[in-house]
Amino acid sequence: MKYLSTFLLLFCFQMASAQLMTKKNAATRADTIRGTYNENRSWWDVIHYGLDFRPDYETKTITGTNEIKFRVVGKGSGKLQLDLQLPMTLDSVIYKGKKLSFERDEQAYIISFTEKFNVDEEVTIQTYFHGKPREAVMPPWDGGLIWTKDDLGNPWISVACQGLGASVWWPCKDHGLDEPDAGTTISIIASANMVGVSNGNLKKILPGDKYNTYQWDVKSPINSYNITLNIGKYNKFEDVYNGLNGPLKLEFWFLEQHAAQAKTHLLDETKEMLKTFEYWFGAYPFYEDGYKLIETPFLGMEHQSGIAYGNKFKKGYLGSDLSGSGWGKNWDYILVHESGHEWFGNNISAEDVADMWVHEGFTTYSEVLFVESRYGKKAADEYAQGLRRNIQNDRPVIGEYNINREGSGDMYFKGVQIIHMYRRILNNDNTFRGFLHELNRRYAHATTTTKKVEALMQSYVPDTDLKSFFDLYLRSTAIPLLQTRWENTGLELRFSGVPKGFHMPVGFIVKNSPYYMSVSDQWTRTGIKAPANQRTVLPTSDFYIRMQ
Repeated sequence: MKYLSTFLLLFCFQMASAQLMTKKNAATRADTIRGTYNENRSWWDVIHYGLDFRPDYETKTITGTNEIKFRVVGKGSGKLQLDLQLPMTLDSVIYKGKKLSFERDEQAYIISFTEKFNVDEEVTIQTYFHGKPREAVMPPWDGGLIWTKDDLGNPWISVACQGLGASVWWPCKDHGLDEPDAGTTISIIASANMVGVSNGNLKKILPGDKYNTYQWDVKSPINSYNITLNIGKYNKFEDVYNGLNGPLKLEFWFLEQHAAQAKTHLLDETKEMLKTFEYWFGAYPFYEDGYKLIETPFLGMEHQSGIAYGNKFKKGYLGSDLSGSGWGKNWDYILVHESGHEWFGNNISAEDVADMWVHEGFTTYSEVLFVESRYGKKAADEYAQGLRRNIQNDRPVIGEYNINREGSGDMYFKGVQIIHMYRRILNNDNTFRGFLHELNRRYAHATTTTKKVEALMQSYVPDTDLKSFFDLYLRSTAIPLLQTRWENTGLELRFSGVPKGFHMPVGFIVKNSPYYMSVSDQWTRTGIKAPANQRTVLPTSDFYIRMQ
């Protein structure tokens, strides 16, 4: 049973890399419409979403509106693509008090304007929609809307839609390249005996006889899939973390029967996590919107300033350690991992889901840094090495661009190895920390690409060409084989199973002494000599390679 549980745990985690657990077939027209920043998207830039939701628990339906304010940034096509997936329905689009015409195209609507706009002009439209959104099968991996009951039998509503996209339940520009510059307001209409919780700050509650309206305000740009809806019998407790940018408001929204347990289990570790991450990554990115944990009926999700938590108050990943090293069972995995996404994924966002390793690789490395902060470098190294057992090498870490298709689930664990090796190449933790701070400064509240991240990483080691390194680990499934031989001149090394011209720095050990040098696909003289009985060559633990 022990081995069966471990297998099931790893299986479930690996499925997290593909939110829709479907076979990756050839790209369709629907994929292209969803994944391409086409002529019906590129001419307008979202400034603000104003969302109103009225969920109906009995019918599992949602009625809502979205007021979209956008800026004209280029010559328009006269048409605007608004994504909204079946079976949701766009009822009407209003501009200056008049209805606009539109037609469905796959999982989107194409809206037609009768007038032309000038560059920098700001435009506001109101959209009205309704429907029965896709219901989650196994959230967060096979996601959608969640309509369930808590352990006391009370209705409980939530959402998890990464991969699927926010357009599974509300109309938006469902592409990573465009986030609302001035944030989002979210109003949730909930039964009077329930509480509606979302991202950002609760601005007001509008009471009614049978329903209350909870109005939330997000000041920062936000990924559309991060916008959340939670309705349940919630209680809240608060605290303050005195961080790099001053007092940060902490909120914990948990079911009434779990609030006391949540405070005991989560509060101190939350502050420890924030202290660790602010040290390594820079100030928490969303001081204006606060930091919030929300209990959900599924495992977790990085909903910006409203993180979904469902780890059942256990240490590790539902009580287990994904690394097998033992270190992962000493802290709450969901708290640490999903909070790491506030820096990587929420503050820094990939323009295309093909580059999701930037979210997941760096966030999973935040776990390594948390272990290091608490238990030291040796423990962190053992944790990072342990995560290698989950690497599948089934397909490249980077996915296919312009069709909304992510890469391998290895983006988590292989991503850790890439960053861990890069840290060793830098060989200076102050420099490594400086890089992480610069990454979060340069792309704060913005989108980026793998190429831009690679360029920044390269700039910190100008004398070492990292192109072969990036291409091998991000764009192929090969793991380099380091071969050794002893000649009269001493030890020689080369990499096998790699493209012609490949080279990268690598560490190894001879006679208990560590060495570090660049090795290519051709035999390289090291100048190292040793007696015949001391010619064992061992890899250092921080390089993810094979050895012969």
